[in-house]
Amino acid sequence: MAQQLTSKLSSKEAVIGIVGLGYVGLPLSLSYSESGYVTLGFDIDKSKVDAINAGKSYIRHIESEGVKDATEKGLSATTDFSRITEVDAIILCVPTPLNKYREPDLSYVISTVERVIPFMRKGQVLSLESTTYPGTTEEELVPRVEAAGFTVGEDLFVVYSPEREDPGNKNHTTKSIPKVCGGHTENCMKVGIALYESVISAVVPVSSTKAAEMTKLLENIHRAVNIGLVNEMKVVADAMGIDIYEVIRAAATKPFGFVPYYPGPGLGGHCIPIDPFYLTWKAREFDLHTRFIELAGEINTLMPDYVIAKVSKALNAHKKPVSGSKVLVLGAAYKKNVDDMRESPSVVLIEKLQELGANVSYSDPFVAKLPKMRGHNLDMKSVELTRISLSNADCVLIATDHDVFDYDYIVANAALVVDTRGRYDTNHEKVVRA
Repeated sequence: MAQQLTSKLSSKEAVIGIVGLGYVGLPLSLSYSESGYVTLGFDIDKSKVDAINAGKSYIRHIESEGVKDATEKGLSATTDFSRITEVDAIILCVPTPLNKYREPDLSYVISTVERVIPFMRKGQVLSLESTTYPGTTEEELVPRVEAAGFTVGEDLFVVYSPEREDPGNKNHTTKSIPKVCGGHTENCMKVGIALYESVISAVVPVSSTKAAEMTKLLENIHRAVNIGLVNEMKVVADAMGIDIYEVIRAAATKPFGFVPYYPGPGLGGHCIPIDPFYLTWKAREFDLHTRFIELAGEINTLMPDYVIAKVSKALNAHKKPVSGSKVLVLGAAYKKNVDDMRESPSVVLIEKLQELGANVSYSDPFVAKLPKMRGHNLDMKSVELTRISLSNADCVLIATDHDVFDYDYIVANAALVVDTRGRYDTNHEKVVRA
């Protein structure tokens, strides 16, 4: 049966099912459709399903033209999970957040698996792409599949292949980013390679699903630790009157042994603020403590407090307390030039300022209204960035440095700017670095 499914995948006769049509699932669906596969997307959000079937995009950096082209080539979407029986591959692209105790929350993965299992059939491959701790696939997915009467590796195949999306990055697309893949058995691995090799530029096989899960964590922990390092360096450099951005630019001229990372107001996005805690949690099972990872997490988690302290000090210098001051936050997305709000530090900054009594507004051309998020429910709409909105603010806080912002215009019309992204020189009389 493995050979039959592999042949079907390689010849593009297989029907691909993508479960979860967000920042990972939608571009993956487009890639399969563009590569010649009939693709069926699944989501519980009817608005996403309706948008895809109408040939429209709901993610800023994905153009509607691409969605329309894909639908004309056979992409469609549904909320009807009974149609799982129609597909040959089931690729899960659902969230894996942390709970309030900063422990892994696999509820989306488990509920989705339990939702699709009643409609699964022999001869399918199930692939998990959600970031998670090593052992999730073999401890959570495989037992549920086998309890449904399948024999993994013989009549149904299970793989883990972590997503590597970078929203808004035009240099690296779903197709061009190599795909790590681990199978539960040797046959699973063969099927997994066939699933991805016709769509992705290069498939990188590893020995197990655990190795693939650990690979994803290492990638993001690497970033989290280095960002933690440069955030700490920023605080030290600021105390010494040194421009950290000048130092980073100078260090980056070294042609070996240095990779530039940049400080900010805190970590954002679905992966980097969350993934390190998945490994930290799992390591406790082996009576191990990931001190290095936890220290970086502590530094990064405290960065919003550092920014708020800078805002408070800057306002005090202007004879104004935070309470009652008007603060305009520029940028709500977690990074520039996207509309992605997942784990955005801007939300934390807004909440902390409000707790101190500030009158907070925000401006982001890509986020017209703050969405409901896990643990946050700010009912706010973006204000237009005008001379009046800038001059009326006691402090303009640059949290996300979108390229569309006119930074000369901002500083010309603002009384005070607190810059968390290094957009201005340190010697500007209106600007305070944070």
